[in-house]
Amino acid sequence: MDMDLRTEEVDANESGEEDEDETPAEKRLRLAKLYLDSVKEGLAEGEYDAAEIDKELVSARLKQDVLEHSGKIHLFVADNFNFDEPPPTLRTKGHRFTVTSAVASDDGHYLFTSGKEGSIIKWDLHTGARLATFPKIKPGKGKAKANMQDVQGHTDEVLALALSGDGKYLASAGKDRKVGVWDVEAGKWVKGFGGHRDTISALAFRKGTNQLYTASYDRTIKLFDLSVMGYVETLFGHQDCVLDLDALRAETAVTVGGRDKTVRFWKIVDESQLVFRGGGRSSVRELLEGGALEGLDEEEAAEAQKKHHKEQKKYVEGSLESVAMLDESTFLSGGDSGSISLWTTQKKKPIFTQAVAHGLNETHSETEGLIRTPRWITSLGSLRYSDLFASGSWDGEIRLWKLDSKLKSFSLVGTVPAPGVVNSLRFVSPPKGALENATWAQPASSGVVPKKSPVLLVAGVGQETRLGRWITVKEGGARNGALVFALHPRTLSG
Repeated sequence: MDMDLRTEEVDANESGEEDEDETPAEKRLRLAKLYLDSVKEGLAEGEYDAAEIDKELVSARLKQDVLEHSGKIHLFVADNFNFDEPPPTLRTKGHRFTVTSAVASDDGHYLFTSGKEGSIIKWDLHTGARLATFPKIKPGKGKAKANMQDVQGHTDEVLALALSGDGKYLASAGKDRKVGVWDVEAGKWVKGFGGHRDTISALAFRKGTNQLYTASYDRTIKLFDLSVMGYVETLFGHQDCVLDLDALRAETAVTVGGRDKTVRFWKIVDESQLVFRGGGRSSVRELLEGGALEGLDEEEAAEAQKKHHKEQKKYVEGSLESVAMLDESTFLSGGDSGSISLWTTQKKKPIFTQAVAHGLNETHSETEGLIRTPRWITSLGSLRYSDLFASGSWDGEIRLWKLDSKLKSFSLVGTVPAPGVVNSLRFVSPPKGALENATWAQPASSGVVPKKSPVLLVAGVGQETRLGRWITVKEGGARNGALVFALHPRTLSG
């Protein structure tokens, strides 16, 4: 467990220097005492004398620290938010084509968006002002085209962005098969990584580090370390294009493989992987395989098969499109059947599935009349280590879900308006006071001052899907841009 042992006005002879004769047990005791002193100082700062601090407060703080480093869900906050009214929202507009990804820095200072036109835009998260644009580099001809790998920028659609935990680096990637690394503050190109043989579809930093995972249509996942600006290793296993990727604090990652219909949980240190097969093993699949017909006579089996074909055939999952980690062993997947599945590393099958999570899309056919098909899950995002997550499609809203206390199921707790196709979803929890000067982020109630900083839900939206033009949405006010929602807890003080 990481412990913050930085305290003010601590005597160097008491804490800083190690005694050469000190045993490991004595060292642990000394560090524990120092840690308790720092906890007391933090709790008592400006209010009470440390000697008067209730032991229960210290105990609660210690338990919280343990939970934060346990890698398990410990923040049950979904009920703290009120989704009855639309939250304060920042809207950005600057991309010609669909926004494929939107990420905000953990400190609440910057927002980055990428578009299909190949550019990346840096925004001020306090004012919504555009700070810089990293445009697409036009490919040259002949020898110049052959040397495009050395160009400082992207030459094709940018499909994915990721920010390092310390906010120092922005990673970008897309159809030019190159991973770009940018200096966030300076807004300059640092380095480009090659290696992938096809479109790079997803990026994720390991939480709190500069280790970067990349996923590609070439069916591989690669790991880079930006601390030394070097390549580390390649992971193999998927049988189709890898479409999405997520990672947390541990040396693990989760990916989905499109039409291979698998979710893969990668254990980097062990050089192993767990394979979870999606595809929604619904009644119609069992009937086609004969599994659900056992015990029925021929007439009953034929009738059951006919009934299930008619009612459920349209909901069979053919591709897994999105993934999000909730904690180090619990994660979500979304597919083209419109289902969101909850998984744990302890079981090979989903422990819960929400079918048709974003409703049905209706189209008219001259030959078949009205056709209803599920809207697939285009994006998933979770508030790390909490019971709150969001899903997106093209039904005009982002849906927010709450895990039950036993982590066995989830239910809808609210929605926020989002016209167009939701291609990217990220949660960010800025430190207290980070957005107090951002007028757009203040709650609607006049004269009410937030007690805590809001949780930000960052969405990249557009008129098309991120990886293709399978769906085009122009009605309902769909625009190419980013939406940043400021989700304020219910507890406010005047």
